[in-house]
Amino acid sequence: MSHIASLIPSQPPDSALALQPIGGATQANRWRTEAMRSHATPRLLFIARGQGRIIIQGLTHGYFANNLIYIPARTMYGFEAGPTVYGHLLTLPRAMASEWPSEAVHLRLRDVMAQKEFLTLFDGLERELSSDRQHARRAAHYQAGLLAVFFARQIDNQRNTGPDVDRRNSSAARLVAAYTDLIERHFPTDKGIADYAASLGVTATHLTRCCRQTSGQSALTLLSDRRHYEACRMLRDTRAPIADVAQVAGYGSAAYFSRVFQARSGQTPSAFRKSVPDQRRAGQH
Repeated sequence: MSHIASLIPSQPPDSALALQPIGGATQANRWRTEAMRSHATPRLLFIARGQGRIIIQGLTHGYFANNLIYIPARTMYGFEAGPTVYGHLLTLPRAMASEWPSEAVHLRLRDVMAQKEFLTLFDGLERELSSDRQHARRAAHYQAGLLAVFFARQIDNQRNTGPDVDRRNSSAARLVAAYTDLIERHFPTDKGIADYAASLGVTATHLTRCCRQTSGQSALTLLSDRRHYEACRMLRDTRAPIADVAQVAGYGSAAYFSRVFQARSGQTPSAFRKSVPDQRRAGQH
C-alpha cells in the first residue's frame, strides 16, 4: 500500500491561520463534521449558539453556546452541527501549537465578562483575517496569541472543576482514548476490532463495552467513521482512482468500498466526488 499512499496527497498543509463557519449541516454534508477525523495541526471550536454533542478521543461531551473546545493535532473527533448550531472552527498553524494545551480542553464560558472578553479578541482576529490592510496577517497572528493567553487563563480559573475531569480519568475513558490513538495510526490497514483490542490487552467485547459507555458508539462505529471521513476527504481533494482511495482509506477492495460507501451516504463514490466542490480549486482546508 505504501507506493499507492505516496501518490495520494495527504490533508492540505495546515500552515496558515484560518477561520471557517460551522453549523446548519445538511444531510449530504454531515460527514464534514460528524464523521471521526483528525488534523495535522490544532483546532479551536467556538460555539456561538445552539447545542449538540462532540466526541473527542471516544468520549462524548455536550456543548452549548459560549463553549470553546480545543482539539490538539492528530486527535480524533467528530461533532453534531445541526440547523440551530452556529460557530467557527479556527485552524491554528503548527508554529503556534506550543502556545496551546497538549491535550483536548472543553471550556464553558459562563461568566458574562469572560464571554465579552473572548468576543472582543475573536472579533479582532476575524477582522484581521478578512482585512486587505498591510500587515493584516501579522496582526491576526498576534490576535491568535492573545486568544491563547485568554484560553490559558480560563483553564487556570476552571482547573479541576469541570464535570469531565473524573470521566476523562476513568479506566474506560483511558482505554478508549488509547484505542482512538491506535485508529489514527492504523485505520488505513486491514486491522479489525479484535486486532486493536489485542494491542490494548483487552477483549473485543470489553473494548466495545467501554466505547459504548464513553461515546455511545461501538468500537466498530468509531473505526468505520474514521475510514469514511478519510474516504470522503480523498474523494473531494484528490483525483486518485476509486480503487486507490478504497485501499488507502482502509477498505481493501473497491467493490466492498463502493457498497459500504453507498449504503452510508446514498451515493456511489464517483457520484459523491462529482457532487462536492474541489478543495484544491476552492483553497479551503
